[in-house]
Amino acid sequence: MHTTKTLFISLLTTFVLVGTQITAADNTVATDVATPDKTEQEAQTHRLVIQVSTDDLRVQETALSNAINLQKHYGMDNIEIEIVAYGPGLGMLTTQSTLRSRISSLAMQEITFSACKNTMIAIKQKTGFIPKLTEGVETVKAGVARIIELQEQGYAYVRP
Repeated sequence: MHTTKTLFISLLTTFVLVGTQITAADNTVATDVATPDKTEQEAQTHRLVIQVSTDDLRVQETALSNAINLQKHYGMDNIEIEIVAYGPGLGMLTTQSTLRSRISSLAMQEITFSACKNTMIAIKQKTGFIPKLTEGVETVKAGVARIIELQEQGYAYVRP
C-alpha cells in the first residue's frame, strides 16, 4: 500500500512539473501554458453568423434563441452576431412574419439581420411583389456569399 501511494504521489508530481518551470531566483512558478483569466475571456470579441434557409418556424425561433443566449453568455459587448436569411428562410425577416416584433427588438440589441437580395428578386419575379422587410433588417446581394465572407473574416458558423 505504501509503495502504491508513493508511486501515485511521484506520478502526480511529475505531471504537475511537466507543465511548469520553477525559477530559483525568486522561488516563483511560471507555467508554460497560458490560461486566460475570466476578464480576458470576457474581453475577447466572439463573432458568429447564423444561417436561416428554411421556413420551419421552430428552426427560425431556435436561431433567435441561439443569438440571445450567446449574448447573455458572453455579454453583448463581447459578441457580434449576424443572422443571414435566404431562400425559404427569408420569410422570417418580412413584415408578414410572426417573428417580426422579436426581430425588430433584437436588431436594436446589436444583432444584425441580413436578407438575401437574390431571394427577394426571385420572389418578385414569381409574385410580382418584392417582400417588405421588418424594421432593422439590412439586405445583402447574396446570402450564401455573405456567409462565406463572414467566415473568411473569422466568424463561427451555426445552422440550427
